[in-house]
Amino acid sequence: MTQTSPILELQRQRMLLEIEYFTEKEAFRRQTETMGLQRIIKRGDAWFPLRVGKSYYNSLNQLVIEVHRQSVSDDDIDIEHNFEFGKPVVFFTANIQQPSTNAQHSSASIRLSYFNFTGTVSYVDGDRMVVTVPDSAPLLELQNSERQVGVALFFDETSYKTMFDALDRVMKAKSGRLAYLRDLFYSSTATPQTYSFAPMQFPWLNPTQERAVNEVLRAKDLMVVHGPPGTGKTTTLVEAIYETLHRESQVLVCAQSNMAVDWISEQLVDRGVNVLRIGNPTRVNDKMLSFTYERRFEAHPDYEMLWAIRKAIRDLRSHKKRGSENWHQKMDRLKSRATELEIRINAQLFGEARVIACTLVGSANRLLEGMKFNTLFIDEAAQALEAACWIPIRRVSRVVLAGDHCQLPPTVKSLAALKAGLGRTLMERLVENHPNAVSLLQVQYRMNDDIMRFSSDWFYGGRVQSAPQIRHRSILDYDIPIEWVDTQQLSISSPTGGGREGAHEQFIGETFGRINTVEAELTISTLHNYLAKIGKSRILEERIDVGIISPYRAQVQLLRRLIRRDAALKPFRHLLSVNTVDGFQGQERDVIIISLVRSNDEGQIGFLRDLRRMNVAITRARMKLIIIGDSLTITQHPFYRKLYEYVQALKLED
Repeated sequence: MTQTSPILELQRQRMLLEIEYFTEKEAFRRQTETMGLQRIIKRGDAWFPLRVGKSYYNSLNQLVIEVHRQSVSDDDIDIEHNFEFGKPVVFFTANIQQPSTNAQHSSASIRLSYFNFTGTVSYVDGDRMVVTVPDSAPLLELQNSERQVGVALFFDETSYKTMFDALDRVMKAKSGRLAYLRDLFYSSTATPQTYSFAPMQFPWLNPTQERAVNEVLRAKDLMVVHGPPGTGKTTTLVEAIYETLHRESQVLVCAQSNMAVDWISEQLVDRGVNVLRIGNPTRVNDKMLSFTYERRFEAHPDYEMLWAIRKAIRDLRSHKKRGSENWHQKMDRLKSRATELEIRINAQLFGEARVIACTLVGSANRLLEGMKFNTLFIDEAAQALEAACWIPIRRVSRVVLAGDHCQLPPTVKSLAALKAGLGRTLMERLVENHPNAVSLLQVQYRMNDDIMRFSSDWFYGGRVQSAPQIRHRSILDYDIPIEWVDTQQLSISSPTGGGREGAHEQFIGETFGRINTVEAELTISTLHNYLAKIGKSRILEERIDVGIISPYRAQVQLLRRLIRRDAALKPFRHLLSVNTVDGFQGQERDVIIISLVRSNDEGQIGFLRDLRRMNVAITRARMKLIIIGDSLTITQHPFYRKLYEYVQALKLED
């Protein structure tokens, strides 16, 4: 096996990242220029119309403005938005070019005018969002606009710049830990170093979890915790962090998404660990907010004095007297005092924290400037681009990655960059180059064994086993754990030769997605039938929850509308959730129903070919999995053919 030079490989990564950067930038430009407003809203990339609320300076001395989403129609309620902490946004006004009786104006009748500044999402809570804006932003114009105002996601230039900078630093490193880790990660012949000591006992963990924690503690350079669905990856990782903190004063914990950072932070706080969360959480509640940097900062005893000084600085700026020497002296004194207080507060907050938690890109935050850590833990590492992982790695001596490269991959929008290998993660590279530094968790606690078995055989070489206590779990006696409801009989060839009739897919818009209306109705009818089998009182008493998954966002929105309009489902709505595969990552339900959507004469299955996503979908169910799809279209792919045959064999066994 020929060794690739780490520098050449990193240069290649940078080139592919540039392709992705320009692809996404061009797609954003095209979207803003040609895509109708309603399309952008339906994709979850814009809120319109907005009610613009108050503006004020937050505890970090940033000017912020509150905005509230207003629904024009019932369909808007079903739209899941993509706004989250740290994402750049732009405000716009919409000019109606021609009168329309329809509230949902056509794209031809609306012209967007963008405000000449960008903001950053500070946090989102339901239909309320707080946006950080520059001090020079024309807020009065925004608040008093006679036209309807909206907000849209902007192209995220900063994240790309941060990733490019990280790759450049890694390539330039001549010596030290960063150069050492770079050369180790790209070599299949070098061996990661380990300490040697007797294994510690953790009776509350299973043997594979216990081994993983011990291997993390022994690792000098590198460790990968590979956690298939339901195997307790988070439990293991929390234990490994907790034990590491007996040996180190502070660790850095990162993940690709804010949601993943929130989850691991919450688990650590429940263990009594002092976590300092850089950035705001996706779920805004008192428990989550209590360990954020911003909330801790404003709770500090010195904050009141700092706030008063900052206010005095702002007042002084607005009443500046030209040429006044006294003004400059006053300003210098106030600024010096404010800086001194800010340094003191930060020193205390960071000195007390045992875990600093943030996203991978968030680890470039100015608050962490100059900070070094012995250990970095990266959760959900298989969902992160390699370039993003290098951002925090430059601050540390050793790296522990946790995740599952057989589940959700990173999002790559350029097909050329994807085919050339941009989607290959650092975790995949390390699993391939250093298999001895990988610890596989092998006991799963989520699924009935029949549901788990197919995934274990296909993705994990049959090495994942079910814990005895959940092996035969089910809701109903003599129930088959997996069913495939075939829409094939509803999708027969038209006698006139005009293609398929019945449960066939429809394409909605150039970049929006696909729906299958007949399959959606069949999904709701299948849901009704299964709920009736269980019985209403039992469902409500035992809180039996159901997840409906579709790979296509348009189908998800259609299913949500059907559920909302179905009076018979009203008592169960709090137990029903409908989302894309990505939306269900890390979650589980008693019952999962999957609507596959694809049904066509050509056997085209689109991104259902990404089997890692389907691995996520079929492993969310604890006790019952129902797959709904056109077997003739879907089973032309060997994975789905094998899955279909597996389900049919279970039915025959029963």
